[in-house]
Amino acid sequence: MRHKIAFKLSLAFFAALLLFALLMGGLFYTLFKNYSLDSKKAQMHAQADAIAAAYAGDMAISGPGRGMGQRGGMGPSLHMLDDLTSGNAWVVDANLQLLTSGRGQRSYNYADLPEHAEQVVERVFRGEHVFSEGFSTLLDTPTLTVGAPIESNGRVIGAVLLHAPVEGVQQAAAGGTNILLISMGAGLLVSALLSWLTAGWMARPLKRMRGTAQALTAGDYTARTGIRQADEIGELAGAIDILSVRLEDAKQEGEKLERLRSEFVANISHELRTPVTVIRGSLEALRDNVVSQPEQVSAYHQQMLQESLGLERLVNDLLDLSRLQNLDFRIDMEELNLAELLPDAVRSARRLAQPRGVEIDLRMDQPVLAVQGDYARLRQMLLIVLGNAVKFSPPGGRVSVELAGRTVTIADQGPGIAPEDLPRIFDRFYKASDGGNQDGSGLGLAIARQIAQRHGVDLTAQNAPAGGAVFRFVFPTELNP
Repeated sequence: MRHKIAFKLSLAFFAALLLFALLMGGLFYTLFKNYSLDSKKAQMHAQADAIAAAYAGDMAISGPGRGMGQRGGMGPSLHMLDDLTSGNAWVVDANLQLLTSGRGQRSYNYADLPEHAEQVVERVFRGEHVFSEGFSTLLDTPTLTVGAPIESNGRVIGAVLLHAPVEGVQQAAAGGTNILLISMGAGLLVSALLSWLTAGWMARPLKRMRGTAQALTAGDYTARTGIRQADEIGELAGAIDILSVRLEDAKQEGEKLERLRSEFVANISHELRTPVTVIRGSLEALRDNVVSQPEQVSAYHQQMLQESLGLERLVNDLLDLSRLQNLDFRIDMEELNLAELLPDAVRSARRLAQPRGVEIDLRMDQPVLAVQGDYARLRQMLLIVLGNAVKFSPPGGRVSVELAGRTVTIADQGPGIAPEDLPRIFDRFYKASDGGNQDGSGLGLAIARQIAQRHGVDLTAQNAPAGGAVFRFVFPTELNP
């Protein structure tokens, strides 16, 4: 449980809330206690000033003949204030003589006063309002004391010392703190519940992503998180989904490559088996003197030579295709004139077409067309398609070659390409299903496609409405590196 992210998140949230609550509680207690103390001080200052004013009024009424030392100066208003202050008001003269210590309170002598009482009284007689906690030992309880001067005719004639126990302030602070603690406890419980729910909500998509990752690890590349959130978790889930899609595509591509490899091995084995079998059979016949007539021997030699040439062409085609498919194989790129290269390829194709009586017409709309590429490879690409056009054209037929803009079109008058064969004619070792190309290796158009791709040329094939196949080469305006 301690390793669950929901538990860790909940614990982190709760710890942060608890720390916040403790800090706020301590700050509240300190501020509330200080506020209560300041309020008590202000109240006591007001009461002390009222007692001093009442005492000064009584002295004025009783006349100047009644001094501070005569208790008759305590008028009825002073007795009333004495009742309101719970009898904790002292009146002290300049000699620290307690004229009154409150009704019902025990009397104190000069010797009973604390050591610093004289300093407090002296400050009051200087006209100051004094606050002290030094009378606590005398009153046997923690006490706050406020001193206020009694003024008559512009001079200080006495001091009022008003005492109040600290216990009331502490009880008020404790009461407020208890209320705060109860509120904090309830808030922490609610916060803990909310933090647990929030952590669970945050951990839920993480669990789904973990399940998806485990499925991907097990080889199930169709697994998806299905999470759609506009936050970092949603971005992570989207990245996992993209990864799963790419892994699925890579798996399908790997399966396709494996099928192509198997087909390639089967095709190359088939293409090699026939000429090797013919050459071996011919050699065994010659060795065993099964064929002894000179003209028969010559025919066998001719057959072995043809099969050897076929093997050489197959090996050369395989080497060319392997080189072109290797991106590290360097092709010499240079600027050349396609309007010169195309007639060169057509001249070579016409020599191939002569035995069949096939005519090749060439039309060009411009004398100069600058392209970038390898002259020999582009010529090879055009010759492959021209050779196929001558091969599939009927005797006495016609092949048209046209250069218009940046497009070269080669069209023949042959039977065309079967619809089921059209998507695969550029595959390695693929031959038409009608058997019209049994003497070819099935690599020519694959090599032409590779040359076109390395030069950025768009090579396509289709059937003409009037019959025959049409190949188009669209050369780019700029060669992509």
